[in-house]
Parts: sequence; structure tokens; C-alpha cells
Amino acid sequence: MADNKHKTMIGRVVSARMNKTCIVAVEKQKQHPLYRKTYRLEVKYKVHDEKGECQADDRVRIVETRPLSKEKRWRVAEIISKAAVVEIKPGEVV
Repeated sequence: MADNKHKTMIGRVVSARMNKTCIVAVEKQKQHPLYRKTYRLEVKYKVHDEKGECQADDRVRIVETRPLSKEKRWRVAEIISKAAVVEIKPGEVV
């Protein structure tokens, strides 16, 4: 687990097509400054995935780190849950 010095967030992997990089969407709730209504906001982060283990729809914990590239400031700390993989046989496609 990460220590308390670094920020951590939990999000969902949106894309894992790049080499050692995945895009993680983190859902946040904010409050409107005037009307005080809470609304959902989805922020996407480019995250360093050293081993390339992340797949689309995995839930991951990300940790803040030093700048790794122009846009990467986060890395995958752990994969909380893997996405369900649906097996389809060639004869089942309609």
C-alpha cells in the first residue's frame, strides 16, 4: 500500500492500448459554488503501468508520483478488481 505522503485515488481503466500507460477515469463529486447542488465529474488521468497488467474496465488504485513524462504524474499501485471477460465461441456469433 502507499504511504500517507502521496495522494491516492480509485478509478476505472478506460483504455490500456499504450505501452506501459493506461488511462484511468476517476469519478469525483463537486458542489456548485452558488447553488450548492452536488454533481458528478469524471476526470481522466494518464497512469504508468510498468508491467502492462491493466485491462479495460479494471478497478485500480493510483498513486501520485514524480513526473514520468509530459502528462504522466500517476502510477498504478494495485489492481483492486479485474474486469469480467466474456468468452464467445465462433459458433455463437449471430
